[in-house]
Amino acid sequence: MLAGGNTHTPSGAAIADVAVRGGKIIGIGHFPTAGVRIDCKGLDILPGVIDSQVHFREPGLEHKEDLETGSMAAVLGGVTAVFEMPNTTPNTDSASRVADKLSRAHHRMYCDHAFYVGATDANVSELADLERIPGTAGIKVFMGASTGDLLVAEDRSLARILASGSRRVAIHAEDEARLQSRLHTRVEGDPSSHPVWRDDESAMLATKRIVKLARRAARPIHILHISTPAEFEYIAQHRDIATCEVTPQHLTLAGEDAYLKLGTLAQMNPPIRSRAHRDGLWHWLNQGVPDVIGSDHAPHQLAEKECAYPRSPSGMPGVQTLLPLMLDHVANGMLSIERLIEMTSTSVQRVFGLVGKGRIALGYDADFTVVDRNGHFSITEEWLASRCGWSPFTGMELRGRVMGTIVRGHVAMWENELSNTTEGEALRFASALDVQE
Repeated sequence: MLAGGNTHTPSGAAIADVAVRGGKIIGIGHFPTAGVRIDCKGLDILPGVIDSQVHFREPGLEHKEDLETGSMAAVLGGVTAVFEMPNTTPNTDSASRVADKLSRAHHRMYCDHAFYVGATDANVSELADLERIPGTAGIKVFMGASTGDLLVAEDRSLARILASGSRRVAIHAEDEARLQSRLHTRVEGDPSSHPVWRDDESAMLATKRIVKLARRAARPIHILHISTPAEFEYIAQHRDIATCEVTPQHLTLAGEDAYLKLGTLAQMNPPIRSRAHRDGLWHWLNQGVPDVIGSDHAPHQLAEKECAYPRSPSGMPGVQTLLPLMLDHVANGMLSIERLIEMTSTSVQRVFGLVGKGRIALGYDADFTVVDRNGHFSITEEWLASRCGWSPFTGMELRGRVMGTIVRGHVAMWENELSNTTEGEALRFASALDVQE
């Protein structure tokens, strides 16, 4: 039982105990005679944080990360569940490759998990079945080239994908034709030219294209890592068909400083843009437009990132720093704790149809993220668990500290001490076979 914390339920926050049995929440109230108690006095008990976009690189790229180390980073940062992306080696684009990932993850990961299936021209006829495999988060489409070789750039192929199945499709929306036509704008050795190459228009073109195609197919979509205010304004007019995500990186970093200070460590797709862009993202966040916050955790070895631009790969780690960064933004008045909970748990459940997750309520899984909102915390290399060993946020002093991560009643982490067992299980979705049968 979690005792005496400020417990955030769908009806609001109140000092309460949360009783757990068999991995489920069985009571919310005051239970002075309960058995094993975890003292949470002075702490906030949040619904378990769900990071709906991570790249844990296994199989094939384990020198960057693997499912175990990525999940260690997750629970150290307060994340109880993740959706993992398909651009591994080989790509996760078939039933056998989904099964392989699920087998690798079972009770080897510290957190619960689901895996995306990558859409290609070759597997489009299978997507309706692939998206319904238990443990899959749905279908992922790369409209613009990024890490790996998954790419679907043409409208005809995108339309076929959207016509194959019913679950919400996750989209990396950058226009490949425009990216190819602007390769000449990249400046050797200058990562600040990255957002010049992958400009606002490359993002906006792709977002408009995929919303139009989704509406024609009557297929819900989820647009990942939005980086321009104009996209949010556009998506706000199409909420019936499109949900969307924002990352802590785009909310925290600004190009005027980031490329000067971090160089290629600030390079990601879509890019870190200007301070004005960042301020615009915050405006739309507080208008309620982004549904979820995802880290887009995309680690590369430091030696890889230190290659001269543009040979340096795009992507940065983020699963462990997602919640600490956002708690600091809460402390600084940038958003409310309620809005943070919405974007890291309840809206993730709503958007993706998760079963038993996303809120502190009777009968739900006993997933909790316990935080000290007044605690002060420094991001250090020693704290980082990702195999890549670095973060663009190293050295930052934050207000808000993650104290514990509890997954289905199992204490995966408490005060930076990991459990000696890994009990991660596959997530369940309302539209997957395990619920329908």
